Amino acid sequence: MTKRYLRKNFKTLGRVAVVATIAGLTLSACQSANVGEVLHQGYVVDQETLNLVPVGSSREQVLLSLGTPSTTATFDNEVFYYISQTRKRPVAFMKPQLVDQSILAVYFDKEGTVSQLAHYTLKDGKVFDMLSRTTPTGGKETSFLGQLLSGPGAGQAAAKSLFKDFGSR
Repeated sequence: MTKRYLRKNFKTLGRVAVVATIAGLTLSACQSANVGEVLHQGYVVDQETLNLVPVGSSREQVLLSLGTPSTTATFDNEVFYYISQTRKRPVAFMKPQLVDQSILAVYFDKEGTVSQLAHYTLKDGKVFDMLSRTTPTGGKETSFLGQLLSGPGAGQAAAKSLFKDFGSR
């Protein structure tokens, strides 16, 4: 090998090393600068507001102090739920991950007065997703391609008709 060839390869290798180093430093700076986004959703209850609705308060007093609840009990209106969530994502195009959740439950007795206040967090149970408004169901979701590959059935019939129409154009 000639000296010129070796010198040219070392220059190229040196440039690649410099570019890789700069890219690595830039990415690590983004991580250390905490370039993420924190999303706060729902009703955040502070202690002063919570003191306005002690046990024995009326339903109207709760509505005036805390406002309209995020949701109520399904079958009767004997429980008000005030839900807040904190989600975090490293960059704007990524899906936010749930970091914290707080649920204030205000329980009413038969007379419509507050019988109990309860505060639940992520440690107390399942994650409650207030955005999707979907109920998870059992079973398996299959994509169009999965239906095609799974064999005879509705997916295969749909694919045949699709490709038949496609070929006639």
